[in-house]
Formats: sequence, C-alpha cells, structure tokens
Amino acid sequence: MSNIKDGANYAPSADIDAVVKPGEFQFAAAFLDHGHILGQCRGLCDAGAELTMVYEPNPERLRWFLEHFPKAKPVADFQAILDDPAVQLVASAAIPYRRAEIGMQVLRAGKDYFTDKSPFTSLEQLDEVRQLVATSGQKYMVYYAERLHNDAAWMAGELIAEGAIGRVLQVVNLAPHRLAAASRPDWFFDKRCYGGILTDIGSHQVEQFLTYAGCRDASINFARVENFNNPEYPQLEDFGELSLTGDNGASFYSRVDWYTPEGLPTWGDGRTFIVGTEGTLELRKYLDLARRAPASLLIKVDGKAVDERECLGRSGFPFFGQLILDCLQRSEHAMTQEHCFKAAELSMAAQRLADQRRG
Repeated sequence: MSNIKDGANYAPSADIDAVVKPGEFQFAAAFLDHGHILGQCRGLCDAGAELTMVYEPNPERLRWFLEHFPKAKPVADFQAILDDPAVQLVASAAIPYRRAEIGMQVLRAGKDYFTDKSPFTSLEQLDEVRQLVATSGQKYMVYYAERLHNDAAWMAGELIAEGAIGRVLQVVNLAPHRLAAASRPDWFFDKRCYGGILTDIGSHQVEQFLTYAGCRDASINFARVENFNNPEYPQLEDFGELSLTGDNGASFYSRVDWYTPEGLPTWGDGRTFIVGTEGTLELRKYLDLARRAPASLLIKVDGKAVDERECLGRSGFPFFGQLILDCLQRSEHAMTQEHCFKAAELSMAAQRLADQRRG
C-alpha cells in the first residue's frame, strides 16, 4: 500500500491476472515531474504490460523512479524511446503545460500516449492534439485517477451501467486535497505551468460526471476560483467550484480545494453523491471518516434496502487492462477518445470562465 497521506505519489496496486503474455505489450516512461507516474506505470504493469525504458533528465527523479521500477532501462535521450519499434505506448507525467507537446511527439512517432491529468493547459493545445489524433490514428489517453484508480469510484460506474439506481439525475463531487506546500516543486505554484485548479483537479471531477451521468457534452452554469489563504503563492488557486448541466439534463456540482486538514489520515476526503431515479449512491473514496483509513466505501440506497460495501482492493482497476487491449486491438473499451478530450475541454472552459469572472 502506498502512503495514504501523500496524494502526489499515490499508486494503488491490484493482484490481477495479466491481459497479455509476457513481452506482448511494452511501454516506456518519460518526463516524471509528477508522482502520478507511479500510479500510471503500476496500473499498466499489474495488468501485464512490460515497462522496458525510462527517460528523465533529472538524476534524482530518475533514481526515485528506478527504486519503484528497477527493471526499466534508463536512456539518455527521449528520442531513443521514440525510435524503438518495440515500445507501443509512452506514459508520462510532465509539467502540465508540456504534456501536449510531448504527446504530439509520441503520436508522430506512431505510438500511443498515456499522460497524467490534466492533459492540457489550454483549449488551443486540445485543438492541435485533436487534429493530430484524427490524422495519426494514435491514442492520447489520460490518467483520470480519481475514477480509474479508485475501487469505489469504478464499482459505482459498474452499478450505474447495470441500472442499479435508474437514470442518473445529479452528481456532486467534493474533492479536497492536501497542499503539502513544502514538498511541491516550483512549477506547482505557477499558473502558466499547471493551468488553474479547475483545469487540473477539476478535470478528474468532470470526467466522473460525464461517465456516471452518461453525458457526451455539457454546458457551464457557473465557475469560480480563488486564493483564499495562500498569499505567499499569488498564482496558486486554493479553491475552485463549478456547475454543469449535461446534454441529457443531468446536473453536476463540484468543489475542489487544497484544504485537507493535517489531522486527516489520508491526502483527501473525496466524496461523491449520485442521485438516480431509482436510488442513490454515496462514495467515501479514500477513508470512512472517523472509522477507518484507508477505505473505499460505497453506500447504495434503493427501493429495497441500504447496502454498504467496502470496495477497497476489490475492483481490480480494469481500466488498465482495457487500455492495453485497446492499444493492441485499436478499440475503445477503456475510454473513448472523445470522452477523454471532452472532460479536459469542459474543465478548461470552466477555468476560462472563472478567470474572466475573477478579472
């Protein structure tokens, strides 16, 4: 189990059957600026992928990564990864404003790309990547970990797909995070680099709404960002909120912030509340407050009963195996490319609206 107080390096693992034979799917890691790269690589390796190469120009970060993945071969030049025909996918967690540029290099090299969220910091980057995806046929996938790498969040999606609570009418996501300012790199506090709190953390939340509510698109009702309590970091946004209405009428509200109290045993008390025509779901994603931590709790209420399920360690995180097979078979079972892009588009559009409101 990874450090549950450290969200930046959170990397849950699953003991599951591989979806491929040894050596059948090889990938590389490059540009390791965010600790989420551990979760990205762990998820792929758990599903049977083989991490063969790594590129990172910072020696300390490279040593840190190799402590977790000692079999990966370090290379001195990113081009060595791009030129290796055996590498089928590149996983990356670069500084956010560089993710699109790196991804386009990967796509042009004929490989699929798996980036940490947020995948972009501007709508212009998204437009450019959309065009390249259309012409290259390669995948530009995103690690929306708050659903893809959380047991309760994943299993909630399965219940909804089975019709367990009927048609979803509303999703509410509360997503506090621990700031841990002393451990953050300089770019974390530079808005040009991270794109704003709605662009960053908000992309997770929008992706969950689109999935749970079955929306292809949404309109933005309201968006707000603030720096309430960190004047020493003037470009940090420590609080954000947004409201959307989906193209099928479902509604969404999310609050994202950097206000997890130090006394909380996990890096955040993420909660999701889902209202359907036939029942409700509540997710306590990382702990069951005042009872146990870690936890990944799902509470379903329908016309028959209240059902409380501890999901921790029970989902197997199917996304990663699905992604591997999608790359091999050129299918879209893990996540469609348009869904992946739409979550980023809406979060960046909400960020732009909030920036305009703030002046």
